[in-house]
Amino acid sequence: MAAEKNNGKFQFEISKREKIFFPQEGYTKGDLIDYYEKIAEVMLPHLEERPVTMLRFPNGIEDKRFFQKDEPDYFPDWIDTIEIEKQEGGTTCYVLCNNKPSLIYLANQACITPHIWLSKKDTPDYPDRMIFDLDPSEDNFQEVKSAAGIFRDFLMEKLNLPVFLMTTGSRGLHLVVPLKPEKDFDEVRDFAQEITHYLEKQHPEKFTTAARKNKRENKLYLDVARNGFGQTTVAPYAVRPLAGAPVATPIDWEELAALDSAHKYNIKNIFRRVGKKEDPWKNISAKAVKLDSAVKKFEELSAKQKE
Repeated sequence: MAAEKNNGKFQFEISKREKIFFPQEGYTKGDLIDYYEKIAEVMLPHLEERPVTMLRFPNGIEDKRFFQKDEPDYFPDWIDTIEIEKQEGGTTCYVLCNNKPSLIYLANQACITPHIWLSKKDTPDYPDRMIFDLDPSEDNFQEVKSAAGIFRDFLMEKLNLPVFLMTTGSRGLHLVVPLKPEKDFDEVRDFAQEITHYLEKQHPEKFTTAARKNKRENKLYLDVARNGFGQTTVAPYAVRPLAGAPVATPIDWEELAALDSAHKYNIKNIFRRVGKKEDPWKNISAKAVKLDSAVKKFEELSAKQKE
């Protein structure tokens, strides 16, 4: 394909479109590329200026996979990048997926699922998202929906935080709070962890924060690990490497009651939704808040819990 960029061009060849990536449905690499080309206008605002970790499947979802953080040396120079210092020393050169050709190029490199940072290029140490990952012990979406309602009431009613919702395309839901990028990753993760511990104590029969699966006792796992520096989350509208080619999909809270699974939408039916309904996350950044007030409210609630 070729597309204008300043006075030059984005140019690269699409290869092996016929290769099967999703064997059960017969979806090909070409189907994946076509999906990302078509969804780009809706998806790109959620990717722009965020470091990307590529989850690549050169021979489809039933063969070997690997995560790739560093930009390969053969990537074209028109793909934007950012060099970020590792906490253990050295640097990583991350891809920034800032335009449609870059998104299509990644798909052509068998990146089925782009994962993104919770911070942007200009403030890499300061996240503008706080994420709660509701992960059921079994494929029980009703359990996830119930948990999401509890979180929504607590975060929105008790802490006065805006909360956005996304199906993961797998089994669970992501609850996302847009933030002003003022607190560092450790501060945001610690606060998210305090919230999950609080709700675990409030609902010990439902929730667990135990990282080890054998300690979870079939309860719903409240995961906040994605809030750490260098951690990533699946990008909105990204394809998941699962049968059916499901798509991580932002939804309105009003839609949750009628939703029967976290993988309802896929690369084929998502466009009926996008054609009829505006992206529920379109204005998410405009709702960004400082955490200071919520932290104060939470400290007051925690003090009462200990009384």
